[in-house]
Amino acid sequence: MTPQLFKDELNAGDGDITVWINSPGGDCVAAAQIYNMLMDYKGDVTVKIDGIAASAASVIAMAGTRVLVSPVSMMMIHNPATVAMGDSAEMQKAIAMLDEVKESIMNAYEIKTGMSRTKISHLMDAETWMDANSAVEMGFADEIMKRSDAEDIEIPQVSMVYSRASVTNSLIEKLAQHCKIEKPIENGRTVDELLERLNLIKNHF
Repeated sequence: MTPQLFKDELNAGDGDITVWINSPGGDCVAAAQIYNMLMDYKGDVTVKIDGIAASAASVIAMAGTRVLVSPVSMMMIHNPATVAMGDSAEMQKAIAMLDEVKESIMNAYEIKTGMSRTKISHLMDAETWMDANSAVEMGFADEIMKRSDAEDIEIPQVSMVYSRASVTNSLIEKLAQHCKIEKPIENGRTVDELLERLNLIKNHF
């Protein structure tokens, strides 16, 4: 879906609209254009996320007057990325550009959630995945979609936020624990005891 195709469809009629999103993201400039079209639209814009709104697609979702998420949908926010080549000066330019792109993306998240820019930045650094409950709790969505013929349906109130950094650290800790040698060697001392002894010896040098 290009900005021009989106614009043609958007201007084909009038009145309130519903935008369904199921996208892993894409070009951040295209997302910015679509976001601006929806923000400028005269009628109410209801965004419904029925699959995934990740990366640039999550920015588009922030333009909704109301943002609804399916109970089984996901949202993901992360830092922008690019491909660059050249000398150190070119690399510095690429870094500066990405920093500015991140700031612009944070504007959309801040307007919608009311969250501090520092917290938003940390969530983007960690590549944060949100289930429906977390998206609502954190302000990225307004409510969870329900069946029109069963308004009293109960939605589990268990939230799930996935952080790549947290999962990596947890995995490293589990591997370290799993690989830890507890069996004694021939002289009856464990590896940990020998390491502790070696550290004591080091202090005397």
